[in-house]
Amino acid sequence: MAMAHGSGHNERDASSRKEPGIHSDEQEPQPRDSVNHAGHGGHESMIADLRRRFWVSLTLTVPILGLSPLIQRFLGLESTLSFAGDMFVLFGLATAVFFYGGWPFLAGFVSEVRSRSIGMMTLIAVAITTAYAYSTAVVFGLSGEVFFWELASLIDVMLLGHWIEMRSVMGASRALEALAELMPSDAHVLADDGSVSEVPLGDVQVGDRVLVRPGEKIPADGIISEGQTSVNESMLTGESMPVSKGPKDEVIGGSINGEGSLTVEIKATGADSFLAQVIDLVHAAQQSKSKTQNLANRAAAWLTAVALVGGAVTFLAWYVIAGESSTFALARTVTVMVIACPHALGLAIPLVVAISTSLGASNGLLIRNRDAFESARGLDAVIFDKTGTLTLGEFGVTDAVGYGGMSEAEVLSLASAIENRSEHPIAAGIVRSTREKGLSVPSADDFSAIPGKGALGIVSGKKVAVVSPSYLAETGKSTPDAELFEDLSAEGKTVVFVLVDDETVGLLALADIIRPESAGAIARLKEMGVEPMMLTGDNARVAAWVAGELGIERFFAEVLPQDKAAKVKEVQAQGKVVAMTGDGINDAPALAQADVGVAVGAGTDVAIETADVILVRSNPEDVANVVALSKATYRKMQQNLAWATSYNVIAMPLAAGVLYNYGIVLSPAFGAALMSLSTVVVAVNARLLRLPRTV
Repeated sequence: MAMAHGSGHNERDASSRKEPGIHSDEQEPQPRDSVNHAGHGGHESMIADLRRRFWVSLTLTVPILGLSPLIQRFLGLESTLSFAGDMFVLFGLATAVFFYGGWPFLAGFVSEVRSRSIGMMTLIAVAITTAYAYSTAVVFGLSGEVFFWELASLIDVMLLGHWIEMRSVMGASRALEALAELMPSDAHVLADDGSVSEVPLGDVQVGDRVLVRPGEKIPADGIISEGQTSVNESMLTGESMPVSKGPKDEVIGGSINGEGSLTVEIKATGADSFLAQVIDLVHAAQQSKSKTQNLANRAAAWLTAVALVGGAVTFLAWYVIAGESSTFALARTVTVMVIACPHALGLAIPLVVAISTSLGASNGLLIRNRDAFESARGLDAVIFDKTGTLTLGEFGVTDAVGYGGMSEAEVLSLASAIENRSEHPIAAGIVRSTREKGLSVPSADDFSAIPGKGALGIVSGKKVAVVSPSYLAETGKSTPDAELFEDLSAEGKTVVFVLVDDETVGLLALADIIRPESAGAIARLKEMGVEPMMLTGDNARVAAWVAGELGIERFFAEVLPQDKAAKVKEVQAQGKVVAMTGDGINDAPALAQADVGVAVGAGTDVAIETADVILVRSNPEDVANVVALSKATYRKMQQNLAWATSYNVIAMPLAAGVLYNYGIVLSPAFGAALMSLSTVVVAVNARLLRLPRTV
């Protein structure tokens, strides 16, 4: 008997979504409804603002370069470009760039100070403010060299880097946000008199019946009341093959109807719909803090402190100890603080988190707990609940044997003719298996049940009965193949016999059908070095048969629902990191006990509170995909952390001028370019994350 799916309510905290970007991490998000997230409108406007500030600042930088004495001397154009009052014009242009182009960094600095979270905005603001203040003092009488051109080019490069960075962050959620765009704008609502009216999607109510024509999008979650079709659900499951649907089957809003016309009774709309829950779930996972992300944040905080101290030491070393000019010492100081900005480090983990979560969602892997998901990379064992997870949770024919010249197909057809009139699970399994093989089911007359023993009727003028072994024993009939019967019974299968005019003409063995994908899932986990185990409430014979078919060496049989968590704890006590995989509410304690709880085949119920990862499809291979994605995600995090930290370790000494005697001197603008390049490398590397399909 298949276990019921969990039905926990979606009570996740709708906390603020925080994304890395131009502002501090304390920025409040824009409000959004259940499906269409207006919050991203705020991020899009921020990207547009950065783009505008960049182009305006770049335009003003051209005359700033022409008026800068250092550039004029370098190009030999001092007499051509100099004029009376040119320094004041230069000051005015630089002031515009400083306040307009540098405003995002100055505002970010104020926000960091108020929140007492000194970070990268502080570094940038200090660098450009120091450059501006010093150059302004030179214009108005202080002896020294102005480097407004370096200030302007620094701001230009920083704006460009942040613009590209924010576009990368926005791109991480594109696949997810595309889900919201899948919904049609209206629905064809059926009235009681059969008439059809066009109704805006927002006005569709639970209980409404809607008509979905071939090729149209299903407007909301519901259950098919009439019609047969195939539905494309690839937008969420990643599965390109259409899924056959008929009466009483669930359909998801946004999926695409195939060749048949459907009547769907609406069961969920708006915030209660599947897509809305998925989007909220993924947003919550994207903003959740992971252990690796916390490590990166601590490293960034330390780097900020090192940069500020390093800048001060650099100035003192060059100006006081080495006796260089204040202009040179200040240039080195500014370069150190700019190149040490831990922006790439701050982006390294959050961007991978956002991309991996969206990637998982687009492939039917919904991550609720980031820490648990990251733990999946180190799993030692995965415990599968048998019924409904490794198996279909429904009876099906596994063996069919004919006697006296009767073929297997004939045995199945005759048995189905009788069982087609019965509602018993065994009867349903026989009929289902017959139809799946494409065999016809003849009609039967004079149907009657044999209480506790089977059923009989008349098919094509002959008396046909489908009976249990005990019926044969009671009526003195022998079993045609006693050895086969014993073998099948030893495997825990249910065996029935087919009689025609009281003669035994066939044998059918039924069992809980193993999912076609289960063997592949077990094999992949073994290749990954993860031990697959099975847990079931069935008897040991049934468990041994299923485990043997799938290649599972260790299993637990006859386990009551309340004892499943204890079995998980037993495996954990052996020092193993354990994932529990189940399909419903009966598995909730075990899912909670496991290091990683995976709910399989959640269907439209994505709010299973005890699961860390929810799999939309009833496909055990997705468990292997979770492990593979976790490993791939961690590799990307490691690569980004390694790049971001090694970049700073190498670049800071160069910025301070340790290779000055070898003619290598980094200007503040070049330092900003290197820092932005590091950020772009991290962003591009994160976007290369893919879901591995093979180990």
